[in-house]
Amino acid sequence: MREEAPNVSWRLDGEAERPALPEGLKTGEDGVAALTVYDVKAKKNARMDVESYVAGVVAGEMKNDWPMEALKAQAVLARTFVLKFCSDKKSKYAGADISTDVSEAQAYAPDSVNARVKQAVDETRGQVMAWRGEYPNAWFHAHSGGMTELPSVALDYKGGDPEYLRAEPSRESDRAPENAKAWTATFTTDQVRRACAGAGLKVGEIDSVRTGEKGASGRAKTLLVNGEAVSAPSFRIQIGANRLRSTLIDEIQVENGKVTFKGRGFGHGVGLSQWGAYQMAEDGASAEAIIEKYFPGVDIVKMW
Repeated sequence: MREEAPNVSWRLDGEAERPALPEGLKTGEDGVAALTVYDVKAKKNARMDVESYVAGVVAGEMKNDWPMEALKAQAVLARTFVLKFCSDKKSKYAGADISTDVSEAQAYAPDSVNARVKQAVDETRGQVMAWRGEYPNAWFHAHSGGMTELPSVALDYKGGDPEYLRAEPSRESDRAPENAKAWTATFTTDQVRRACAGAGLKVGEIDSVRTGEKGASGRAKTLLVNGEAVSAPSFRIQIGANRLRSTLIDEIQVENGKVTFKGRGFGHGVGLSQWGAYQMAEDGASAEAIIEKYFPGVDIVKMW
């Protein structure tokens, strides 16, 4: 069934309030801001403009043969992310505005930039999301498992759930890998104990693990380990986010010194679902409609 695109009027003519350019970023003659990016692979800082950086991010975060409108939506999010980062945070790498370290920022794969990625970046040149004159959090994930979630649930976010995000049904592409749609992960009880400790809960011998408080999507906000609550998002990071693929957990078994989790989706589940964006683009939705689906009410403005 074709998913209807929202009826959205995008304001790219300056009518919407544009966020301020981050302090310290200088623009070139073409008006594009420049960045100092620490490249963890090369182990050195590199100077580049934001558009070149965004191309590397899009190629790192999505496959370069994906539908064009999905790539364009990712480009807008990537551009929003870097400008918000530079406005609100400081890179842990000396002399850098941001890095290619995924623990700090976004994936970056300049060798995977092709003509399609360049087109997606060029066609969204300078475009960012804006919310009441500020950069919103440009959160995204791989696969929602059928429904997105609020950051207070899925990210243990303490800043309050923004008005531009909500738990939203998301039809994911059937082309997604099977281990993104549904997955099983087994850990030893020692691994679970260490992950709990890293997330702030010290436990002894593990007798039981079950989901506690849940959000609207069914994602666990907490896990109850021996009846004691631990943050599910923090636990997931500690035990390995590529193995415990999401906190949308359907079943937990504790048996013979092992804990087995069964669940759906891949990633935290907040904001844009990449496989959902893929499906919307395949259905004919524009990049703007994709963004409106996952960030209702935001404006799209041109920074340059």
